[in-house]
Amino acid sequence: MKTLIDHLAQYGAYHRDPRNIATHFFGVPMIVLGVTTLLSLPSLQVGPMPVTLALLVALASSIFYFKLDMRFGLVMSIILGASLAVGQWIATQSLDVWLGSGFGLFIVGWAIQFLGHYYEGKKPAFVDDLVGLLIGPLFLVAEAAFAFRMRQDVQAAIEARVGPVRLRGTLAT
Repeated sequence: MKTLIDHLAQYGAYHRDPRNIATHFFGVPMIVLGVTTLLSLPSLQVGPMPVTLALLVALASSIFYFKLDMRFGLVMSIILGASLAVGQWIATQSLDVWLGSGFGLFIVGWAIQFLGHYYEGKKPAFVDDLVGLLIGPLFLVAEAAFAFRMRQDVQAAIEARVGPVRLRGTLAT
């Protein structure tokens, strides 16, 4: 199994332009919430908790993240839990609201992603490796940690493999 550094470096190779990374901070959460919303129906009531495909995907994803890194796994589980709560709430609204919100978030989120990759001049990472769809949200958590000077060992290991974040031809400041 690839390590945290392996996954983040591979994903990071497609994301070295700070404008692309910035668009991902909007697009990726929208996509995650859109998918969570759409997968929140149908639901099967098991005791007090509705069991949905969204819940099963979030649990499987959380296990994957925890196997890569306990600290990032905890943050990702909290984020996925919040997304599940919001997605489930949206799913309890009318059919129009559920579908409109789910598909709207998903489509607009991807439009923002593709704008970022226009700046980058590279295709999205998932085109070459579908695991990139799982790594995208984790990459943002890592980038946020790096911005707060946390997990600098991880940042250094990634940059040793793919170089620093930079505007085309220059170092980003």
